[in-house]
Amino acid sequence: MDAVRKPQVTPAPTPGEVVRAVRRVQGMTLEKLGSLTGYSGAQVSRLERGKSAMTDVSVLQRFARALDIPPQDLGLAPAPDADPDPLSQPTGPYPGLPTPTLGSPGREDGEDPVRTRRQLLANLAVTAAAAMGAPLAGAAPAKTEEAQLGETLTAGLRDAMLGLDRTAPDKPLDLLTAELHRATSDFNNCAYSSLALRLPRLISAGHRSTGSGDTFAVLAQAYLLATRILVKLDEPQLGWMAADRARQFATAGGTPVAVGEAARQQAVLARKAGWHDQALSLALNAADDPALRALGNAGTAQRGLLIQCAAYTVAHQRDQAGMRELTSEATAIASSLGSVTHLRDTNGGFSWATVQLHLISAENTAGDPSAAIAAADALAPQALPTTERRALYFTDRAKAFAQWGRRDECIRALLQAEYWAPQETHARPAVKSLVSGLLLSGRTTPELRGIAARTGVLHS
Repeated sequence: MDAVRKPQVTPAPTPGEVVRAVRRVQGMTLEKLGSLTGYSGAQVSRLERGKSAMTDVSVLQRFARALDIPPQDLGLAPAPDADPDPLSQPTGPYPGLPTPTLGSPGREDGEDPVRTRRQLLANLAVTAAAAMGAPLAGAAPAKTEEAQLGETLTAGLRDAMLGLDRTAPDKPLDLLTAELHRATSDFNNCAYSSLALRLPRLISAGHRSTGSGDTFAVLAQAYLLATRILVKLDEPQLGWMAADRARQFATAGGTPVAVGEAARQQAVLARKAGWHDQALSLALNAADDPALRALGNAGTAQRGLLIQCAAYTVAHQRDQAGMRELTSEATAIASSLGSVTHLRDTNGGFSWATVQLHLISAENTAGDPSAAIAAADALAPQALPTTERRALYFTDRAKAFAQWGRRDECIRALLQAEYWAPQETHARPAVKSLVSGLLLSGRTTPELRGIAARTGVLHS
């Protein structure tokens, strides 16, 4: 008896496939449809091909109107009386984070975890406060090992984020803003000792201040700084918490650039967790947000940052062609902005030079260290906007030389990174891991033993 054949069920076309089919029937180019919907031609192509999720109601409505597609063909219910763009609807009140409920620490019985944590921070606080000119009552000078700065900075951020730091007083908005500028400068200059004292206090003071849109915007930027440093220090759990809070505060404060940057940091964390598809969706969907396009150069620069983040994610999937395609798109965005570096003081900067910097690590991650070194050779580190970016340039160059098996060049690049940013180079787990690998894989040199000692890596 012949087997009973099951009827073949043809899956319904996706919204992207519907848009592509209708666009082609109408003879419309990707660029023309992009101009009608507020996207680039490359973004429209990604939406049509399913590379970016086409699920947002406002996005579907834009394409339905542009192509005169019946709403139900894109999975939408006709709603003639509704606002055509849900993005224009005001958001509800921001759900404030809960007030810490921990009681005062005990003084006699048992170990006090708050006091223990503060003791861990004591030496660094003394050194950092002295460096910033703060008065120190009865404090003796203390030597701080730079190799421990990462742990100390992480501990301070953890306490501030959990509400354990009760030393920060309420501050008016203008003082919070000034402190944010100083913390940003500390980050850009890789001044970890100062940042470890300043950033946790800023976060604590921000939470204690009266909530308002402007305060939310400051807290969003503070949490973005915290996320970036926690990513560097390989602290993903705290990084997720910081990125999520950054996005909440940015949304409540009405700052689309910060919302996009928070999404980029979430994409970075997803990529580090191995969730490459989710990371790609986070970055590309945020880049497709029409709110960024309405902001002029700042929004365009943030879109560029998100595209180059997506390129690096594709590199982790070993898709070299896809990585280069997205990098070319980011480069085109940078070229459209001219030679000025945008977002230098908030998101690390965006320009042709920062795109080229990402290309170094992307080529190396995609499996071609020689192409990574070629990309590095095409970029003068002095063209990068901050000390932090220049240190990253030499660290990424060192990683490419290590993968290529060129130990001497790798060590020289590490020494150059150390020259630009000693505190970051000594504190970063990625550098420690690289130094450990060099110690185990071949001969040692005085230079290698020296940087091992300064980063706290044990060696015989």
